[in-house]
Amino acid sequence: MKKALKYFVLLIGMVIFAYPFLWMIAGSLKPEIEISDLELWSSKLSFHSYAQVFTKIPIGRAFLNSMFVSLSVTTLVVVLGSMVGYALAKLKFFGKSVLYLLILFTMMIPFQITLIPQYVLMVKLGWTDTYLSLIVPAMMSGFSIILFRQFFMSVPQALIDAARIDGCSDLRILFQLIWPLSRPVIITVAILTFMASWNDVLWPLIVVRDRSMMTMPQIVTIFVTGGEAESQLGLLLASATLLALPVIVAYAFFQRYFIESMAATGIKG
Repeated sequence: MKKALKYFVLLIGMVIFAYPFLWMIAGSLKPEIEISDLELWSSKLSFHSYAQVFTKIPIGRAFLNSMFVSLSVTTLVVVLGSMVGYALAKLKFFGKSVLYLLILFTMMIPFQITLIPQYVLMVKLGWTDTYLSLIVPAMMSGFSIILFRQFFMSVPQALIDAARIDGCSDLRILFQLIWPLSRPVIITVAILTFMASWNDVLWPLIVVRDRSMMTMPQIVTIFVTGGEAESQLGLLLASATLLALPVIVAYAFFQRYFIESMAATGIKG
């Protein structure tokens, strides 16, 4: 009975959590008049709302922009974050503790405080309406550095010393020796970074005005709030589904490694 009750509670929780997403997807396929119904099924399902979204806004180009920016940011955060995390975990140098505390301190500063200085810097460099303004400010992440450092602390020092005796440099030790052992934390940092970059809308709204350079969250936000959707709920749900789908697919595919890394690094919640 206890086991049955546990699975019943889990089933109820799953329905409560998943129903809004399922309703969003179902509503994007329904005729406008049937969207207000709570039922998920309709005999008149079609992709008409999606076709209108692609007609009204350049969401295909926005998808490619978001994919390029998110993959670039994710790659840079993983590479640079692992390098700094390795230095903090395994190298000895002057000011190491101060640097670590400084990184922790920067994580406590709200993004809104640095928003205006970063925008002024982008204007001075002439990077507005370019990919550089979307990629460069996000290519370092304090959270990824901390996550890599915590994971690399668990790598035996004897393994690194043996590699140094064989003549390996620190970069070779990191990328050829430690990286193959760090797949869970690399995937975790990649997922979190990709999700954050993909869902970012405030910064792109500030530095990008050219419609052909807009990211997917930015173009969808303008589509929803700017009146282009003409208050048609089906179009709003279709655009929201297109925006959420890549992140859902990425997390569903890599969730096993994500949970494994959270347990290995001691991060909970």
